[in-house]
Amino acid sequence: MECFNRNALMRLREWRTSTSRKPLILRGARQVGKTTLVTEFAKEYEVFLHLNLEKEDDCKLFEIYNDVNELIRAVFILKGRPVAKESVLLFIDEIQNSSKAVAMLRYFYEEANYIHVIGAGSLLETLMDVRKISFPVGRVQYMALRPCTFTEFMGAMGDDMDQSLVESIDVPEIVHQRLMNRFKEYMLCGGMPAAIVDYVQNRDVLSVKDTFESLLLSYSDDVEKYTASAATTKVIRSILSNGWNCAAETIAFEGFAGTNYRSREMSEAFQIISKAMLLELVYPTVSVQMPIMTNMRKRPKLLWLDTGLVNYVAGIQRDVFSATDVHDVWRGRIAEHIVGQELLAISNDISARRYYWRSDRTGSEAEVDFVYPYNGLVIPIEVKSGHNAKLKSLHQFMDATTHDVAVRVWSQPLSVDDVKTNNGKTFRLINLPFYYVGQIEKVLGRYIG
Repeated sequence: MECFNRNALMRLREWRTSTSRKPLILRGARQVGKTTLVTEFAKEYEVFLHLNLEKEDDCKLFEIYNDVNELIRAVFILKGRPVAKESVLLFIDEIQNSSKAVAMLRYFYEEANYIHVIGAGSLLETLMDVRKISFPVGRVQYMALRPCTFTEFMGAMGDDMDQSLVESIDVPEIVHQRLMNRFKEYMLCGGMPAAIVDYVQNRDVLSVKDTFESLLLSYSDDVEKYTASAATTKVIRSILSNGWNCAAETIAFEGFAGTNYRSREMSEAFQIISKAMLLELVYPTVSVQMPIMTNMRKRPKLLWLDTGLVNYVAGIQRDVFSATDVHDVWRGRIAEHIVGQELLAISNDISARRYYWRSDRTGSEAEVDFVYPYNGLVIPIEVKSGHNAKLKSLHQFMDATTHDVAVRVWSQPLSVDDVKTNNGKTFRLINLPFYYVGQIEKVLGRYIG
């Protein structure tokens, strides 16, 4: 796969220079670009040692050697490199295939910290659960890699100047529509690296069809690895077949997508797929102040890892392509889904989550698409076009909170309105174009500080 710059490289550089560096476990869905990212990062080292534990010879090393220094020497010999102690990156790919390799991470940290170690694997957490393997507590650290952001997509497309304008929150109105058109391309293509490479080469979303099919097939083929239970395997297959059409919907587990499965078995299957980082169940909160507490007894929203895949499976690519305003597609669900994807991609933290808000007032159906924690505040985010007075749920949220900033994501240029609720509270509504969602921290910093 051709390589283009990923924002996660900066996080890897911070890890490399940290005085408290531990072996790093890179988490992410299959084909999200983990191996490509590490291979690119390895160019900054003098020595790169790559072990793939799906290969017998590489995996056998951890069966033969119990001493970490003897193991390191054997790795150098196997890879035909002279033994070195400086500027060495060891990448252990598909690490879940060896419990001894996982256990050895402790000794890399305690006895051989001069070697920089990154471990990764497909379906990492799900397979660790099935095989009863656990990482050494306190001896490793974690990082998530998610599908590419809009600015990464722009970089791959060669839009260096426009990318700089977006990242500096300095887009003049004259190029606004050009950027909205590019963002629509990003929505169609999605953020999976292989799909972006295909799109960059051909500039035709139809050319990405084979890549999408390959990704979907690989996720389906992985089902047998998710669990040892044949019954659960059937439920997971059902979700992967039918669940894409429920993207950005509030779902019920009982009879999900027209199936006959019960709530408990469907819930367990969803949790397994979530651990594989293919989707997230986003539960509501009633919090208008920190901390954000979710209500796990309420129905969650279903957000998949990538909007491009959702568009493809749901058969709405043509609708997205021809839409004058993306809010009009699929009753606004695709617009909401891509905003959720961008909000999650801001962070490489494993613990990063998305939240939406529901009022706890009796009889109220008020709901805000997302809430975002920022500097101790809970910022409401609505993905809607139209007049400010129609944002009734947002008004209810702002009446209940103590701060005066809300965000509305739309297709128009950046602006800020002073809005008054029916109860008389005045707040600032930041009207944020889609292409700025990934820069929300900078935008909020400008208006809140």
